Amino acid sequence: MSIQDQTLTFAAICQVAQLVQQCSRTGNIEQQQLSVLLISVLNTSPENTLAVYGGNNENLALGLQLLVDHLGDKNKQKDPEITRYIISLINLERRLIKNPTALKQLSERIEQIQRQLAHYDLTSEPILASFASIYSDVISPLGTRIQVAGDPAILKQPHNQHKIRALLLAGIRSAVLWRQVGGKRRNILFHRKKIIHCAEQYLTYLN
Repeated sequence: MSIQDQTLTFAAICQVAQLVQQCSRTGNIEQQQLSVLLISVLNTSPENTLAVYGGNNENLALGLQLLVDHLGDKNKQKDPEITRYIISLINLERRLIKNPTALKQLSERIEQIQRQLAHYDLTSEPILASFASIYSDVISPLGTRIQVAGDPAILKQPHNQHKIRALLLAGIRSAVLWRQVGGKRRNILFHRKKIIHCAEQYLTYLN
């Protein structure tokens, strides 16, 4: 599988980690960034990897930049919280793939959301709550819960809880894709320079 596809899908996992952190601290994330990741969960039969994220590299610019900053040598200050989210998502995805019952439930629940979209907008509260409940009911019980750090007052608000869980579900979707295109944890070690170079090329093209 191509290093380009591995870079894009890993950037998407990084983007989820960044947005979870941002939402937990401020309660605010860009609607468009949220939409891209929610659509990625629903797009289960894409033409290609980029199509999952709206067919546009720009939709993953935040994650590509984080990937370069986090894996590269230029920035010595790595954020351990971001690292924890990324590792936790990859670990949960591995447990999901080994659980046929959970995979079946996941597929059925995603179909339910696709039907709901006839009545509600993608980022409306009922849809966000549905994404969040899939994460809570199907993904979270599979392994160690992801402890989200942030402002307690913000984390108490149901709307923010729904957004964060919906984002984590999108992170699982990207972790599944990453594995499908050949992504492995050892790749991050052994192909780190190739992945960083590929992400930098994407960013140069965008700029």
